[in-house]
Amino acid sequence: MNPETNLNYIKYIVESDDPNLLLEDLMNAYGKDVWNYAFSITRRRDWADDITQEVFIKVFRHIHAFRRDASVKTWLLTITRNTAIDFKRSAFFRKVTLTDWIQSSGARASVEQEWMEKAAMNDIWKMVLNLPSKYREALILFAHHQLSMKEIAEVLGVTEGTVKSRLYHARQKLSRMKEQKENGPE
Repeated sequence: MNPETNLNYIKYIVESDDPNLLLEDLMNAYGKDVWNYAFSITRRRDWADDITQEVFIKVFRHIHAFRRDASVKTWLLTITRNTAIDFKRSAFFRKVTLTDWIQSSGARASVEQEWMEKAAMNDIWKMVLNLPSKYREALILFAHHQLSMKEIAEVLGVTEGTVKSRLYHARQKLSRMKEQKENGPE
């Protein structure tokens, strides 16, 4: 969604008389992004479901507080991050062990090709999910959600220089992890 369309969309949703339609529009437009980001932080599908639901409840209650100085996506991902961090701090989260994530992919030309692509994608995402959270978050916001450096800085509450540094270190760590996997343990 381009910025001009985004601002018109926000104006429309903020001024909407139908709160149910507003919530439905936001969930359809950004639900997958919110869920994916929540999952990347928690590494649990069930928690990502709960966090996503909580994010949209918060958005629904506070939509009129949206200041329009950021994109809707940046605003939603900031709320998602804060909600996920609060969730991780809860006693419930600390008592439960994290599980692995399996990336699903769409239909492919052959079963063998589909399996190979799925295995490669799983390996990449497992490496990304094993990065320290400060690197993982920056990389996912950049690569998966395609946010700008400025938007990532806003979501994470850091400077653009810090974002660039974290992305650099994330790539370096991934490169070392990939090399170590290919060469085996030394």
